[in-house]
Amino acid sequence: MTLKLFIGPIRSCSLASHLALEEAGARYETVRVDFSKNEQRSSEYSKVNPKGRVPALATDHGVITENPAILFFIAQTHPQANLAPLNNPFALAKMQDFNSYLCSTVHPHHAHGFRGARWSDDPKVIEALKIKVPQNMADCFRLIENDYFVGPWLIGNQFTVSDCYLYTIATWLKDDGVDINSFPKVKDHFNRMAARPAVQRVIRSY
Repeated sequence: MTLKLFIGPIRSCSLASHLALEEAGARYETVRVDFSKNEQRSSEYSKVNPKGRVPALATDHGVITENPAILFFIAQTHPQANLAPLNNPFALAKMQDFNSYLCSTVHPHHAHGFRGARWSDDPKVIEALKIKVPQNMADCFRLIENDYFVGPWLIGNQFTVSDCYLYTIATWLKDDGVDINSFPKVKDHFNRMAARPAVQRVIRSY
């Protein structure tokens, strides 16, 4: 299978899918979408992903967008890597529950601080949207710390694609005005992720 992952800067959400591909031992290539040149809005990229976002994963069957879908696809197509509890419907649903929460709730809270123009053209509104970012992100990570995180990995003993996603979102905390030290489980997870060889290889590639 030929896989081509369209990625943004290192701290964009596409890092999650990039990490999962590397952890899976997949054969893939990456294509950098240069946000500084607004390439995500180019006519060429719109043929790949008309949403103008990353990540996008081009496969032999077509293009997949949205991290939860891409992460699940990677886990399903590389079962030998054991990146999802594919034989446990409840555990799999809990993993998808978490990935959906990051995508639908946590990511938008972060985006209010840096992508306010998605919600308003009024400069005052855009500035106002930034006010609650630290509180909202801290509230989300408190929920992750207390209710989602099982340990030693997110859903328990099995390392999954959700761990790649959590690590990626956690890299945003400092810029969001949130102290990761307030969340010991998340901090420990972050440090263990950073030490993984696959993660280090991906980080070096940027």
